Amino acid sequence: MQLIKDKEFGGERPLFASHDLHLDNVTILAGESAIKECSNIVATHCRFEGNYPFWHVHGFTIQDCYFAVGGRSALWYSDHLKMTDTLIDAPKMFREMNDIELEHVVMNDADEVFWRCERIRANDLKLHGGTYPFMFSNHIYVDGLESDSKYVFQYVKDVEIHNARITTKDAFWEVEDVTIYDSELNGEYLGWHSRRLRLVNCHISGEQPLCYAHDLVLENCTFDPSCDRAFEYSTVRADIRGSITNIKNPTSGHIVADHIGSITLDENIQAPADCIIEQRNCCQ
Repeated sequence: MQLIKDKEFGGERPLFASHDLHLDNVTILAGESAIKECSNIVATHCRFEGNYPFWHVHGFTIQDCYFAVGGRSALWYSDHLKMTDTLIDAPKMFREMNDIELEHVVMNDADEVFWRCERIRANDLKLHGGTYPFMFSNHIYVDGLESDSKYVFQYVKDVEIHNARITTKDAFWEVEDVTIYDSELNGEYLGWHSRRLRLVNCHISGEQPLCYAHDLVLENCTFDPSCDRAFEYSTVRADIRGSITNIKNPTSGHIVADHIGSITLDENIQAPADCIIEQRNCCQ
């Protein structure tokens, strides 16, 4: 593997169609497509300032690097990436990619990141700002996620999340086969129109959570007092610890909680309208 160390590159496509390169302490200055149509690339301690540096790259490692604001849309149409200990200030990262592995990555403008990607595995990922992270992506595993981005995880399939703190709005809409463990989910309108969403040991806050959901499961979950009108038009099996403020018009299933503030079952409830709702026996 050829080593390129302590260099600067700018302009258009300076390393186009390169293969088997190790870039160490390299700065990619203003320009476009610096490392396009490449393979087997290792970048360590590098700085990326120009647009679109990694497009159509197959097999690459990015370690202890920095993507400046100008390095927007940096990683598209590529596969088999391992990224560690990297700080990203650029938006619109990760599009149409496969086989992404991330560890200790911070994204300070998570606008439209991880769109239409397949097989993402992340440990200790922080997403700040922006909208619609992970849109239309599938086969995702995350352990350790902190996110305040809006509209996170929409239209995703086959997702497993552990130890997350997500503060957002309209999260997990139109998802399929998503399981979330040991996490805090803060924001309005959580999980609407989802299919087979499962929450285990989670704390939920925000108005009107988990409506229009199909085959929804909650195990040992807690609710903030702000959670009113929960489960409207949902098919649900829920084991709720502590109190829930209000349950409204669930379609079917079984909901049990330590305490239920109020239940709304009105003329708008949808058939079969046979959901069992009950408070847990205080002696159990």
